[in-house]
Amino acid sequence: MVTKTKLTVQGVLQELRSLYKPPRTFLHYRTPLDLLVVTILSAQCTDARVNTVSKMLYKKYNTAKNYVTVPREELENDIRSCGTFRMKAKHIQEMCAILLEKHKGNVPHTMEELLELPGVGRKTASIILWACFSKNEGIAVDTHVFRVARRLGLS
Repeated sequence: MVTKTKLTVQGVLQELRSLYKPPRTFLHYRTPLDLLVVTILSAQCTDARVNTVSKMLYKKYNTAKNYVTVPREELENDIRSCGTFRMKAKHIQEMCAILLEKHKGNVPHTMEELLELPGVGRKTASIILWACFSKNEGIAVDTHVFRVARRLGLS
């Protein structure tokens, strides 16, 4: 344990690394596209529910083309239990259409390109870049962490 009263940022990071395991996402995924889809599904939904739904999705949808070619109503039905399923299905299909049109079906590797995709904001883009491409361009935190950090004067 650190006993000094004044810590440097590096000191805090070193102490945290010694106390905690490396960070990971709790969402189950195989590919960057999988993580992009389940991160969109995770909005206003628990990771446990998304992981349950994703088991079926991964059997049915392997590529961006699979998401684009399925009727919207069928995709909505497949993700219904994640909540706001109509908007999420719309975002997933529009996002996959752009991936096919501009990126040969692949998930882009830059913040700017990710932010151009429907349903993708800075938090989702940061998660994709960090988890899939080992790029740290932001810290993805939920509303509660941000609120506590602000109260503590950290942001």
